[in-house]
Amino acid sequence: MNDDVKLLNFIYQNSQMGVETIDQLEKIVEDKDFKRYLKEKYEGYCKIHKDAKEKLNSHGYDEKGISSFEKLRTYLMINMQTLTDKSTTHIAEMMMIGSTMGIVSAIRNLNDYSNADNDIIKLMETLKAFEEKSYHDLQVFI
Repeated sequence: MNDDVKLLNFIYQNSQMGVETIDQLEKIVEDKDFKRYLKEKYEGYCKIHKDAKEKLNSHGYDEKGISSFEKLRTYLMINMQTLTDKSTTHIAEMMMIGSTMGIVSAIRNLNDYSNADNDIIKLMETLKAFEEKSYHDLQVFI
């Protein structure tokens, strides 16, 4: 598998995790402003996810989504972490940790797959910038 496909699959899986996580959190969150914020983030992840899928397909590859085990693990983790604290502050903190992990992974992948096509690198940089903005935006909810 070449650098293009590896980087695109990372983008695809990362954005899929964002879509699925926010979908789950929207059902828990009660604060209207935070719900609006989540909706914006959901739409952003959906766009990146769609772009990654289209680029994979145009390069002749099928997308590899996150595994069922990973989906279940994330679902259970969110449920456990919000079992006793469903506050906006707590959920924003959880999301900031997720964004930080996304930023670090994006930097690592940009370095590891620096030979990927420029349009794929730009999509990875878009995802990284999206995660960085999310991290800063979430501070309002703490």
